Amino acid sequence: MTFLKGSLLVLGYFFVAHSFKNLFGFLGKRKFIKSNELLHEEWARYSAFYKYQPIDLVRKYFGEKIGLYFAWLGVYTQLLIPASIVGIIVFGYGVATVDTDIPSLEMCDERLNFTMCPLCDGACDFWRLNTACGTARASHLFDNPATVFFSIFMSLWAVLFLEHWKRRQISLSFSWDLTGIEEDEVNNESQNAEMYTSAKHTHTHTPSFPTKLTWKDRLPGYFINVSSILFMFGLTFSAVFGVIIYRITVSALMAMSPDPETKSNVRVTVTATAVIINLVVILILDEIYGAVALWLTELEIPKTETTFEERLILKAFLLKFMNAYAPIFYVAFFKGRFAGRPGNYVYVFNDYRMEECAPGGCLIELCIQLSIIMLGKQLIQNNIFEIGIPKLKKLVRAIKDKGTAQKESEDERPPQQWNRDYDLAPFEGLTPEYMEMIIQFGFVSLFVASFPLAPVFALLNNVIEIRLDAKKFVTELRRPVAIRAKDIGIWYNILSGMGKFSVIINAFVISFTSDFIPRLVYQYIYSQTGTMHGFIDHTLSYFNVSNFKSGTVCNLYIVFPFRYKDYREPPWSAEAYQFSKQYWCVLAARLAFVILFQNLVMFLSLVVAWVIPDVPKTIVEQLKREKKLLVEVFLQEEKDKFQLIHSLFSKDPPRHQRHLYGSPLPLISYDLV
Repeated sequence: MTFLKGSLLVLGYFFVAHSFKNLFGFLGKRKFIKSNELLHEEWARYSAFYKYQPIDLVRKYFGEKIGLYFAWLGVYTQLLIPASIVGIIVFGYGVATVDTDIPSLEMCDERLNFTMCPLCDGACDFWRLNTACGTARASHLFDNPATVFFSIFMSLWAVLFLEHWKRRQISLSFSWDLTGIEEDEVNNESQNAEMYTSAKHTHTHTPSFPTKLTWKDRLPGYFINVSSILFMFGLTFSAVFGVIIYRITVSALMAMSPDPETKSNVRVTVTATAVIINLVVILILDEIYGAVALWLTELEIPKTETTFEERLILKAFLLKFMNAYAPIFYVAFFKGRFAGRPGNYVYVFNDYRMEECAPGGCLIELCIQLSIIMLGKQLIQNNIFEIGIPKLKKLVRAIKDKGTAQKESEDERPPQQWNRDYDLAPFEGLTPEYMEMIIQFGFVSLFVASFPLAPVFALLNNVIEIRLDAKKFVTELRRPVAIRAKDIGIWYNILSGMGKFSVIINAFVISFTSDFIPRLVYQYIYSQTGTMHGFIDHTLSYFNVSNFKSGTVCNLYIVFPFRYKDYREPPWSAEAYQFSKQYWCVLAARLAFVILFQNLVMFLSLVVAWVIPDVPKTIVEQLKREKKLLVEVFLQEEKDKFQLIHSLFSKDPPRHQRHLYGSPLPLISYDLV
């Protein structure tokens, strides 16, 4: 009878346990499906672009590391809204004042009759400055006094963005209980030692990793790293130089064309095609540099996963930063600086003259270069590649699976949900997602003085990018393993460095690329009326046609003098064709502006960072409240301990022990407050 009761109890226990297991498994499955469907409906759809992201649900489903990425992307996109509004206002100011801009009107005035030097040797003829009227008017849209204000604003905006994200990150860390965690570190060296030791006992083949790596073991990897990175930098510069040669040769060939329409569109055609070639080269080298950075990082054998990730990010960022911005740096700071002057030009391969800036300045060409590269990378690399390549890979896998499925027997069960999930593309980390946004941040902040509409296009791209990434994570990729992280890691340091670097770049763009400083110098030093009348004539120097080298000019009958854009002494001066006093005055003003601009913006940035506290007030108050509660709990525990001790010692001992212990202890009072 006892055995029967025991058997019934055991069976009942297993029945109840199995029922609870099925119940909780069903609820867990319902919860999983509900979370997945809710993310797809409220987050991973393009029609939900106007909604806030469910960051808490993203964190619960994907983990803190991915949740922090989408939270950071949301903050960045949100703060692009005021930058876009100010950029549109600045561009609108340029459109509204283009008809009253005196330098543009003087360039378009046919009565001034400025005859300019030929743009190439042999085939090009003298030309009139008023033919560049369209370029001058387009330059004013971006090269106007409002551009300086916008540069200062964007420098402060970068600081405001970083401070706002710092506060948001602390709030998320507090609400997600991440304030005291340390990231899980996986020591690669210990793993290699364990693999090496276990292979000895199991007699299996494994790579012969040393149990402890010395600097001699790491030296070859470091040497290959440095030499490879220098080689990649040389490859990037070679690509830029190749495009420069293309521009020079195509310009010369089109100038020799008998078709007058072809001659008139030389600059537009060459600039547009050269930028497209730059874009294609950048897209190709980006893919190569990503693979090279991964290979170089593996050669170093980092100790931990975090070290591996940080070194990979640094290498990939350096290579892709140089690749994306090298053509833009050339146009901004080098183009036209080393072209020489009429009669003493600088030649490439002894045949082709170095290219010069457009008559309206290099800023309009910088704007074209920046806009096409930025929009091309966003449209092709960030959107088409992210949509097209996963779809293509999925199609290839489907074709392979279809061929395999035909060979299987028909009586097998249909594929389960976990089989379909396994067939999705594997998750390859957040580095590519962060990288494309960091490069975009550079376009928005570094050269924003030349393209005020950059924040607008970045905002439009990011609205799509958030939903595109969300759809990719929910439907296209395997669900990644959740990883706890307390911040975005090294990406914050990169953003901070780029924000400080943007101040220097914008200062030099305004000083040396635009005509803002020469206009100020002319108006307040050289203008007799205190206005901009006569500015174009002031910036043009004289040249004697007889000083041309033989064979470089086709029409020597043009009357003297003709003009070229530079600050040089006239041919009748004792120091003919040397830099004039105006040149040194403008150069001194440019350098002074760089120093003033940098110090002013850095000071304002420090003020903004000091005014905005890192920790939100609500978090500070909550931390104080928690600290107060902890103190109260501690005091209550100490009070309870004292009362217990007091109750023990306040009892009278037995009569036969009184002579041993004497009278009871007196009552001791402690002030716990």
